[in-house]
Amino acid sequence: MKFRVACLLILSLSALPGCETLKSFGDSSSSDEDYTGWSAEKFRTNAKEAVEASNYDKAIKFYEAVEARYPFDNAAPQTQLDSAYAYYKNNDAEAALAAADRFIKTYPRDIHVDYAYYLKGLVNYNRGISFIDRFLPTDTSQRDQAFANEALENFAELMRRFPQSHYIADAQQRTVSLKNNLAMHEINIARYYMKRGAYIAAANRANTVIDKYDRTIAVPQALEILQESYTQLNMPQLAKDAKRVYDQNYPNGTPETDTSNITISHQIWDFIGLDK
Repeated sequence: MKFRVACLLILSLSALPGCETLKSFGDSSSSDEDYTGWSAEKFRTNAKEAVEASNYDKAIKFYEAVEARYPFDNAAPQTQLDSAYAYYKNNDAEAALAAADRFIKTYPRDIHVDYAYYLKGLVNYNRGISFIDRFLPTDTSQRDQAFANEALENFAELMRRFPQSHYIADAQQRTVSLKNNLAMHEINIARYYMKRGAYIAAANRANTVIDKYDRTIAVPQALEILQESYTQLNMPQLAKDAKRVYDQNYPNGTPETDTSNITISHQIWDFIGLDK
């Protein structure tokens, strides 16, 4: 008897007009009938408004809908780029990269294809940077540098393919930041090896900094590690050479570096939305 009463109560509640209202409110843009009669322009207008309001989930739904309904619209290329940007701002790195790659493959000669390459760099540049990191400076060289290497390749490809691109200046600045991070990452590992007495491994890491990142803030520290590691390995001539190069280039000693601020300017750039 109680079971029957409960069933009747559930059925009665589901029949109330308010239930449909709640369903619509909670999922107002998920069904096809919500978009009945919408033009491609209306989708894009609503998506743009959602982006401006930082409602990227909603913007993505509109972009996905217009791409599905109007795949051959004249503005389809721009829609793809806009959706890639929305994915990026929504912290969906994989979707953003996929959308950018799809644009490059579909529209390789489009006037805005350089932005797709630039956006790939932005996505990888910012991967692993949390919301808190945008406000509290941290040593980004301590993180896994896999994405940093990918970003470096992305920006290098942009600069190689589109040397006159509007995004070159920023890509170059970000490249400097990335190389500094990668170099300091090698220094961190070298210091770890020094503490463990693995002097050959430490020297190899220091040499990597000098060979690959010769114009970075990490070079003087790499020379110091080389001098110490070669001394420990009983290689006095190599230690002497490292000291000579250090003294010639840094007569006043190792310059002070604040590695926590290497990328802070670009974190601010990203946060306030200047990467559109």
